[in-house]
Amino acid sequence: MWSVRGHWKQMEKTVAGKCLNQFCQSPKIFGQIHPIVDECVGQYIYVHNLPSRFNDDLLEDCHSINQWYDICEYLSNSGLGPQLSNSGDVDDFPNKSWFATDQFLLEVIFRTRMKDYKCLTNDSAMASAVYVPFYAGLEISRHLWGFNASVRDAVSNDLIKFWRMPNNESFWGSNFLRLPESENMTILGIESSHGADNDFGIPYPTYFHPSHDSEVFEWQNSMRRKRRQYLFSFAGADRPQDGDSIRGEMMNQCRASRDKCKLLDCAFDKKNNCKTISVMQMDSFTRRSTFDSILAGCIPVFFHPVSAYRQYLWHLPKEHTKYSVFIPMNYIKEGIVSIEKVLLGIPEQRMLAMREEVISLIPKIIYANPSSKLETIEDAFDISIREVLQRVKEMRRVGRGERSTVG
Repeated sequence: MWSVRGHWKQMEKTVAGKCLNQFCQSPKIFGQIHPIVDECVGQYIYVHNLPSRFNDDLLEDCHSINQWYDICEYLSNSGLGPQLSNSGDVDDFPNKSWFATDQFLLEVIFRTRMKDYKCLTNDSAMASAVYVPFYAGLEISRHLWGFNASVRDAVSNDLIKFWRMPNNESFWGSNFLRLPESENMTILGIESSHGADNDFGIPYPTYFHPSHDSEVFEWQNSMRRKRRQYLFSFAGADRPQDGDSIRGEMMNQCRASRDKCKLLDCAFDKKNNCKTISVMQMDSFTRRSTFDSILAGCIPVFFHPVSAYRQYLWHLPKEHTKYSVFIPMNYIKEGIVSIEKVLLGIPEQRMLAMREEVISLIPKIIYANPSSKLETIEDAFDISIREVLQRVKEMRRVGRGERSTVG
């Protein structure tokens, strides 16, 4: 959540003592004062100091956040969750960068990363954007079912009352996106609200949170070497009560493919392999499994363009055929095509190229451990910040009557 500021002329200056990082210091060499080179011009972010009821208090009352399971245990390690370790014959975690991360705690992880952002400023007039750390997703999740609209919208309305500021630049589930004060905001979430021009999807958090570049490179190489036993796989549960769901047909096709498909039926395996997969009452267009698939070096198969192509514009290639397979969901629902036959029809060289593209995407869809810093790799957080600042720049350009450079 962000707010565009209007003090553009001040952004071209450096004000000593106004930044919170090492990039705006003026070096003295041999007694001479050299001109300040401010590497943070156009990148300064001011963090809005919200009352704790909009963030920390929600975590204090963590037992009420999710009605299907207790999310409290996943708040450890700055929202990364409990650290994972190898057990039995499983040796899938080569280092200490793997955590049982809850897919809905991205707001907590993002805020922790923001605290160490290199170009923070305590002067909002210098900022290109203002970060407003409202845990909108966690708040609304407490009231999604069994509550009326006035209850669901109460905290969002409360934030607007508290934060009456013009030209603000950063929710889904409440009326927040429809409030006049939110029209000039940029909202980041694990999925975007379709039809909103200022709402952007960023990757779900996976279990992998590396502390060093080498861990990322090692994982990528491991995925390149890994022998793939199955042509395709499906993990999840059927949705017989949902007439629009194609899960049942997908699972039936997987069973029919026998040794070519691995089925993990979470309706019957919740205590073992599916213990970390949340089975809820409804489907959204995307699941964390999209990013788990990429992390595992597997080519994702999509059945609706909104699942990835229209949401994760900053983190995934525009040419979706380079890294994924698309099969229209009505083809599956009506039994027109066989998933197995479609995948078997992909030439081997194209498949290998797609798999390499997927593996190259791994750094872009992971969130590094907030306790450390990657040196040469931009992770999902870095890309999100860069794109938000670019959007601010374009908004300034359009505001001056210039043509936007965004295609």
